[in-house]
Amino acid sequence: MKGLYSIGIYLASFIIKIAALFNSKLKQGVVGRKETFTKLKNNIKLEDKTLWFHCASLGEYEQGLPVFEALKAKYPTHKVIISFFSPSGYEVRKNTKIADVVIYLPLDTKTNAQQFLDLVHPDYILFVKYEIWPNFLHEIKKRNLNALLISAVFRKDQSFFKWYGSYTKSALFGFRHIFTQDENSKVLLQKIGYADASVSGDTRFDRVSNQLKINNTVSFIEAFKDDKLCMVFGSTWPEDDKLYLDYINTTKNSEVKYIIAPHNIKASYVASLKSQLKVNTICFSELDDTKNLKDYQVFILDTIGYLSKVYSYADIAYIGGGAGSTGLHNILEPAVFGIPILIGKNYEKFPEAKALIDLGGVTSLASATAFNSSLNALITDKFLRQNKGVITASFIRKNKGAVNKIMAYF
Repeated sequence: MKGLYSIGIYLASFIIKIAALFNSKLKQGVVGRKETFTKLKNNIKLEDKTLWFHCASLGEYEQGLPVFEALKAKYPTHKVIISFFSPSGYEVRKNTKIADVVIYLPLDTKTNAQQFLDLVHPDYILFVKYEIWPNFLHEIKKRNLNALLISAVFRKDQSFFKWYGSYTKSALFGFRHIFTQDENSKVLLQKIGYADASVSGDTRFDRVSNQLKINNTVSFIEAFKDDKLCMVFGSTWPEDDKLYLDYINTTKNSEVKYIIAPHNIKASYVASLKSQLKVNTICFSELDDTKNLKDYQVFILDTIGYLSKVYSYADIAYIGGGAGSTGLHNILEPAVFGIPILIGKNYEKFPEAKALIDLGGVTSLASATAFNSSLNALITDKFLRQNKGVITASFIRKNKGAVNKIMAYF
């Protein structure tokens, strides 16, 4: 199994390099990985004490950030190395102030793992949620390094719990401790003989709770909203667009404002989205002093960095990813502001969505007809909005505290 995995990694590396010739995102990763070891050699000395945090992408970075910040405060003289697997995480956070070095994780070969750990020589290693790289973890275990997995979620259909998953299963034992989001994940680990696990909950609850402590003012959104009822569509995909576009175009309710923050902010996609809207629409990229924002009914947020603050202006939110197969985006970011949330039909892998649906704060929609009916009810019934909002905000308050549980380990 080990040999097959290594062959697979080398084949994947070859395929990615070929595909990168035609895909700019893949090219960013290929080019970035070539720079990893040089960056480490230039910035980390043998005598440095270090902390290494690894995230798959941007979502995992945000999830791990409150723990990263707490560890940085506890060990202020340590240098922090943050690695990403995906360009979407690296490109957005490559200049994060919490890190001394931000890099791409090299491909998971035995040689890369050895060279990487020789250069980084970390006192503590934190992987976030799903990141299980067997060659790295076997080398970490061989060196007896202190590695933790935080905010982990496991499902019984994963390879770790199958007869054919012996190599990936053994990689889990490279972690000294695994902090899981739920009891079911801990039980699954116990069934394969992994005993050093505890339930901490999801650090995202702590992360989004911190949003309430900062200034969330966004002047151009304030001008656009103009004290009207506001709905925010966060991290939407084309499958999500099919649910809501007809509603906006046909109702044309001037007392409701809509903010659309698409996951894909490429100019061609944004132009296509705008062309499908039959009401007065403006994009962030079109802002200038001549535009009177209150005259527009739809605002397309074709930029990054604002969405978590924009949710503070929402009376209702729709969170994308669940209408298709891309994966539901973060529903906790709007929930912290105490608003009702709508999502698509595919949410089975997201325990927070299941919980909030059961509680009544989130509504799952399988069709445009269901979307229309649910949104009409929320727009016309202030008390319904308020009641659902109380549920979402209370859910966040009750579930925060994972960071303190994790930090008790150190």
